[in-house]
Amino acid sequence: MLLRLGEAGAIELLISPQVLAELQAALARKAPEALPLAAVLLDRAAATVATPPDHDHLELAGALIAHPGDAAIVAAAWQASSDFLVTLDQQHFLKNQSLIAGVPFAIGTPGDALAWVRMQLQRRARGAELDPA
Repeated sequence: MLLRLGEAGAIELLISPQVLAELQAALARKAPEALPLAAVLLDRAAATVATPPDHDHLELAGALIAHPGDAAIVAAAWQASSDFLVTLDQQHFLKNQSLIAGVPFAIGTPGDALAWVRMQLQRRARGAELDPA
């Protein structure tokens, strides 16, 4: 559903270079025939690859999450001023309260992200109803 919302232009999807590399490596190992499909899905969803994070954002993220690869993902989201980081990683992200409290964006599952998008759209709709223009 997040990919469809990206395709519709309702949300902007950003993928960190680290996550893209991990996705490609996993598919190459487990289902190499799916690599072209993944590329098409990301393209149709208008997903863009984030700029590799700078040293300052890596330091900020590294203070909140110990694993360097995970810190790079957080740093890329932070540097891009993301609103929401989507993950299924319970141990390193979703149950890391210092990380959740320390970043300026929400972190959650795909379902959490969909609920967040719905809430944002409802707020915009209420704002439009109040705007007499």
